[in-house]
Amino acid sequence: MTSTYLMWLLFIAVYDFRQRRVPNWLVLAGAFLAFVALALGTAPIEHSWTAALFGAGIGFGFLLLFYTLGVMGAGDVKFAGALGLWVGLSALLPVWLIASLLASLHAVLWLILQRWPVSSRLSLVLFGPSSSAHGNPQPSRIRFIPYAAYLALAAAVWMVWGRQSS
Repeated sequence: MTSTYLMWLLFIAVYDFRQRRVPNWLVLAGAFLAFVALALGTAPIEHSWTAALFGAGIGFGFLLLFYTLGVMGAGDVKFAGALGLWVGLSALLPVWLIASLLASLHAVLWLILQRWPVSSRLSLVLFGPSSSAHGNPQPSRIRFIPYAAYLALAAAVWMVWGRQSS
């Protein structure tokens, strides 16, 4: 199941970097696969059902606060819940810290490039497609940081790092 987990994280990261959204079908597929991995005892990060359910609840609930403040998308919140199933409660905090550090670096780079634009291609990668490209000239919320992508990268890093340290 490790390769399935890593493939799911890759799909989430690529989709969020390119589209700045995480589709429900991808979140649900990951949650379903996490349940299967837990049932078969093949989860890539070993933890109990209780830890998985607490991880899902806390992952979803904590990021829901940021969604209600308007600084995070619903896909990020749902992905955090599904990710909690995969990693469990104990790995959730380190994954959040790594993802938040990466997102902070993204924001700093965004601020720098706002002042000194270097490359339109780099801007497209960092800021996502312009809202006019999707026929929506006035988006209700602008999300230039793909937080789910950074959560996915952080989860992959945590899994690899945790395996080497054990």
